[in-house]
Amino acid sequence: MAVWNCLTQTSDFILLPTADPGWLLVEDGVNPAREREIESLFAVSNGYLGVRASIAEGTRFSHPSTLVAGLFIMDGGLGPRLAVLPDLSHIELKVEEERLSLEAGRVLAHRRQLDLRQGVLWREWRQQDSSGRVTRVIYLELTSLADRHVFLQSVAITAENYAGTINLAARLFPSNAAATDVEQVVTESGALLMGVSGNEIGIATISEIHSSIGVLPRYETGPDSRVERWSWKTTLGETVRFDRIFTIFASRDVANPARAARDHLASVGVHGFRTAAVSHVDAWRRRWEEAEIRIVGDDEAQRALRFATYHLIAAANSADEHVSVGARGLTGEAYRGHVFWDTEIYMLPFYILTDPPTARALLMYRYYTLGGAQRKAKERAYEGALYAWESADTGDEATPRSAILPDGRVITILTGDREHHISADIAYAVWQYWRASGDDSFMLEAGAKILVETARFWVSRAQVESDGRAHIRQVIGPDEYHETVDDNAFTNTMAIFNLESAADTVEILQRERAADWRQLCTDLHLSGKEPTTWRALAGALVTGFDPATKLFEQFAGYFELEEIDVAAHRGSATPIDTCLGPERIRRSKAIKQADVVALSALLWEKWPFAVHEANFRYYEPRTGHGSSLSPALHALVATRLNDRTLAQAYFRQAAEIDLANNMGNAAGGVHMGALGALWQAAVFGVAGLRVRENGIVLDPHLLPGWSEMAFPLKWRGRLLRVRLQADPRRIEVAIERGDELTVGVLDGPACRIRGGQHAVFHENGSGWANWEIGQ
Repeated sequence: MAVWNCLTQTSDFILLPTADPGWLLVEDGVNPAREREIESLFAVSNGYLGVRASIAEGTRFSHPSTLVAGLFIMDGGLGPRLAVLPDLSHIELKVEEERLSLEAGRVLAHRRQLDLRQGVLWREWRQQDSSGRVTRVIYLELTSLADRHVFLQSVAITAENYAGTINLAARLFPSNAAATDVEQVVTESGALLMGVSGNEIGIATISEIHSSIGVLPRYETGPDSRVERWSWKTTLGETVRFDRIFTIFASRDVANPARAARDHLASVGVHGFRTAAVSHVDAWRRRWEEAEIRIVGDDEAQRALRFATYHLIAAANSADEHVSVGARGLTGEAYRGHVFWDTEIYMLPFYILTDPPTARALLMYRYYTLGGAQRKAKERAYEGALYAWESADTGDEATPRSAILPDGRVITILTGDREHHISADIAYAVWQYWRASGDDSFMLEAGAKILVETARFWVSRAQVESDGRAHIRQVIGPDEYHETVDDNAFTNTMAIFNLESAADTVEILQRERAADWRQLCTDLHLSGKEPTTWRALAGALVTGFDPATKLFEQFAGYFELEEIDVAAHRGSATPIDTCLGPERIRRSKAIKQADVVALSALLWEKWPFAVHEANFRYYEPRTGHGSSLSPALHALVATRLNDRTLAQAYFRQAAEIDLANNMGNAAGGVHMGALGALWQAAVFGVAGLRVRENGIVLDPHLLPGWSEMAFPLKWRGRLLRVRLQADPRRIEVAIERGDELTVGVLDGPACRIRGGQHAVFHENGSGWANWEIGQ
């Protein structure tokens, strides 16, 4: 497959693929059974616009779609879901009137490459038609990270062994358009205006074909500008390049989407395709400089972390505070585009420590949907804010009420009614962002309101009973195999965190931002007694912790349930809850995902090492990992416990959720929460990062085979670079940008360094005993 070597900047393409194969995700051949999975993994997106990596000319087995963040439609009684727009990349080619297709003729070569470093999808295809003519086609596609309303496509077509006529048709509405949610299309102001369930989408496009004799004219435009056609006579071996620029706006962005698309296209067109493409690559270069984790000694881990980081960068948009990242990002339609706790607990730490403006925007989405959370609480006779378990554009509960199982049974979905820990999860994320960023303006504008309203919810939700303790009954914790349980340890402990952090916030803002706080206090109708009530409730809540055994009981009565050999089911293609059935799974100790173990991952410094050890050893063998969110958190906690062999096994399991499709559902989009958790497993687990009030602390445990690990992170306006070595054990922390701070090793030395300095810590055989500072 040496076709890529044929590319030159002057003749075929403006860009070239990254030369280092470690940055390329490659799929050779055509496998109809895996096509939809590949479309998800190789998707290009930029936080506003997502385009699946479908076959441009269309096939029976693909599922192309274009997704716009925050563009939801109502789907009958099922509620809101992301709208599916037509496939922007669709192109049809004919050679002497014979259509080129993977399903006709002979495929000589076919490869797709996702260039993770540049955010570019490449496709190479060599096709022999029924007359023996061989055509080579190479595609480039990207959604611009520099200009999120822009999609670029370039196609180089080469007649390898013939001279003749080639026809190209670029259709905005291919034959599968009926599968989209577009209701009507009109031409307005030089752009297409689509109606999508009360929303409007404006799309403008400009295309050019470049040949050895110059730019070729378009010879036909279809009705309403929905199809453009070119035809040319090619000479033997000649390459012709087709470049297309799209601009896209939605009515949720601007008042007149068609005009905005047309005007923006004119602006982009002045500078041309080359400038737009180079700007995109430069944006990715800058983003990687402040996000890349480098691993030496484990190519699989390096590939997995690059894949995770690529999709995390591609999923979010710092410029839009009214959208968040759904469970599958903009790579597929699974979970209907809804936002879960995945964003705050599993993804947000990546943004907090590599791209704080994006973290802020994602939390502002929760602020702007606070009204939906308050409505949900009120509907259930609670105070404050109960956030939707599945959220869309308004913040109102979007969880479907029922689902149909593969065997045809209809089941009731209770998570929307009972999975209340979501409010505490969001409060946790607010506090972590503030702690790491020092962004007081966010706290005054939005964060304090979220903390106060969620604390008020827990006051109304928990009940002090005859035993003198407070209980939260009839909930669902992260372990969704067990529904409507009492005193779930995760829910109650996170509620305690929520209550205490709300009280702490009041005290800090009263002390340090008194003038601002007085106005906020008025806006919130906050009484002076409320923080005292929050602290009292936090002290009264049952957590299920037994000091004698050091174990948290996952929920009241869990320890009396039936023991099940969960490990015996882990290798089965059938999930354990399906094998056992709903009734038996509820009577068993089998756990869907990290629940108590998740508490260790989130609140490590709240309890001694022995508590984490006891709970991990008890719950790990009982966890079936029926959720993609589970393996990476187990990797994180196992690493902190220095069980590096088990941690590596869980790290690989998490890495393969998408890359090996080990859960069998990647066709619906990549698992964004699992990708964020994998990043956490590396940074919080392997590197052992702890964020403190005055700086950072590290406790590294490099996994087997990892000789070195390096990564950047941002902390309160500073850009730091961390480098860890295994043999000899060594830690280096440099401040590339920003003021001085304290860096240290857990249970070891610490020092303060200034901008431009670095600290190096060495191990002397018995511990981290010495350090030095350099420029």
